[in-house]
Amino acid sequence: MVDRLANSEANSKRIGVVEGCFGAAGQPLVIPGRVLIGEGVLTKLCRKRPKARQFFLFNDILVYGNIVIQKKKYNKQHIIPLESVTIDTVPDEGDLRNGWLIKTPTKSFAVYAATATEKSEWMNHIAKCVADLLSKSGKSPTGEHAAVWVPDSEATVCMRCLKVKFTPVSRRHHCRKCGFVVCGPCSDKKYLLPSQSSKPVRVCEFCYVHLTSAVGGYAQRADSFGRQGFNLSDDEDEDDSSD
Repeated sequence: MVDRLANSEANSKRIGVVEGCFGAAGQPLVIPGRVLIGEGVLTKLCRKRPKARQFFLFNDILVYGNIVIQKKKYNKQHIIPLESVTIDTVPDEGDLRNGWLIKTPTKSFAVYAATATEKSEWMNHIAKCVADLLSKSGKSPTGEHAAVWVPDSEATVCMRCLKVKFTPVSRRHHCRKCGFVVCGPCSDKKYLLPSQSSKPVRVCEFCYVHLTSAVGGYAQRADSFGRQGFNLSDDEDEDDSSD
């Protein structure tokens, strides 16, 4: 069905409408062979609080943006190539239900749907698109993913030294390797993580030691604070800095 729709006029018009909703600041979305699979509003965990975002699933990319006017205008367009995506379910916790992780080498984050059925549909469609792309290209699934960041609200003290309390003066930072919330002294090192940036990025002392160790074999979150899965990434549309 996707192949049949790929070059249809109706599909091109639908994608054109989505492209127009992002305005001149958005990247072009109409290209030969691209098909719009579906769309909807998902709650995305940003570093400070959950926020509603409009998502569009195509057969080769996932696009999302801020909602300016419902169904009419969006900004802060983000485009994620599906070939690099891995998804994992997130257990329900309190008010955060029907969630899953979207993981890529450059950025990873959690999203939540309104219902379990909606979650299942999103995950099934994303998984099928990824599988089809990998099958056609002959590539293997991506093995490395960016850390999802621990929310600011989950750390009142540095998650490494366990001593420094966060205040307006002693602010929070995030290690780009493990995603922990750490203080300045515990994250004064930088290390080149090519999948995330062309320049060295902030890492905590714990990760820096492992990354620079001659032994190698970095073990992500190999300490008592390890929480595999439920964290979140920085969002470029936040008012605060990317730290």
